[in-house]
Amino acid sequence: MTILFFNKIHVLLIVFFAIATFSKAAEIKLGVDNLIESQFEQIKGKRVALLTNSSGRTGNLEATAEVFSRQKTFTLTSILMPEHGYYSTIPAGQIVDSDSLFGVPAYSLYGKNRRPTWSMLKNVDIVVVDIQDIGIRSYTYISTLINVMDVCAELNKPILILDRPNPLGGLMVDGNVTDTSILSFVSIVPVPYIHGLTIAELAQMANESGWLPKDKKGIPRRALLNVIPMSGWKRSMEWEQTGLIWLPTSPNIPTVQSVRGAATTGIIGELSIVSIGIGTTLPFQYFGLPSLKSSESISLLTALRDTEGIEGVITKFRATSGKYAQEDCNGLFISFVQNGNYKPYTAGINLILMLRKLRPELFISQSIGSAQQAMFRKVTGSITLSKELLNFGTDEQVRAASEVGITDFLQQREKFLLYKE
Repeated sequence: MTILFFNKIHVLLIVFFAIATFSKAAEIKLGVDNLIESQFEQIKGKRVALLTNSSGRTGNLEATAEVFSRQKTFTLTSILMPEHGYYSTIPAGQIVDSDSLFGVPAYSLYGKNRRPTWSMLKNVDIVVVDIQDIGIRSYTYISTLINVMDVCAELNKPILILDRPNPLGGLMVDGNVTDTSILSFVSIVPVPYIHGLTIAELAQMANESGWLPKDKKGIPRRALLNVIPMSGWKRSMEWEQTGLIWLPTSPNIPTVQSVRGAATTGIIGELSIVSIGIGTTLPFQYFGLPSLKSSESISLLTALRDTEGIEGVITKFRATSGKYAQEDCNGLFISFVQNGNYKPYTAGINLILMLRKLRPELFISQSIGSAQQAMFRKVTGSITLSKELLNFGTDEQVRAASEVGITDFLQQREKFLLYKE
């Protein structure tokens, strides 16, 4: 009798949580869902190019490209693909070839061209964007978006962004604003490394703030930009609270935990002095090297735990590719809990400063190639941060460089926020 009673309670609890999860998912309507609900009002009768990949899906997990390909009220003329290709399987930095998908040409914007050409858009009335960003400045989907906006502005073609959640939430802002003297494809706009904006908010801010390239008269171009926002999303929501299912956005971002890991250890990986788990099943969630001692792992773990919302354990791991491939590495496994006070970039700075204290020989210029140093500057968006770290400036100087511009950015972004809560 007692066992039967507890079994019934267990079943009821499972049903309750399943309903709760479903209800929460039902509360969130993505931009694409709102476009569908409007019966595609904003693109009726138009020839459409769609910037997307397999992460661009409805709340019911239908691929936006497939949904568009079936419609009769407008014509899908082409697909524009970012880094990693449509199916998000091509490794970082590897050229993406053009293809044919859903019965239309699929043009690569990560190959010979990183911007759409005139011929790609000559038979297009409007460009629609539906792609899942991860909220990290160096992730190149926003770079591709900015390039597409620039070309659309140049050709006087409108662009419509279907908004999606920032998986890190809309409150977390961390890391220095890009130094405008070193803008690049991995730091294309002057925002913090963790900017706390949705892709539509960031696009509107870039468009209205003069961040697009300048025309022949020296005036920043401005796109004919429209947005279809989400319904039900709040700034305080991290991904798990949306009830939506995460789909890999690239080979090394298979989970939301890997998003948080990339926000923490990604910049360190650019120096190529430790393994950050690339080539394991948990990319960006490991941190170590073969010669690390147990006492050093304890010190790194202590530094990591100085930031709220982050946990770790001392472990051993082996990557099949990347730094120290096929070698046993000693170090940390890093995990994250939902915590609105978590500062991933700051946690990464804490880790790298402790590593510098423990292993200063890793940070001398002879230990780090010039290409790695250049990429570190580009990804962090800061000449000063790189200089203070690698020239053995004080911890305080490094931390100060890692926080430049945040206060001003928070004020500047306020008028571009589509979701106030």
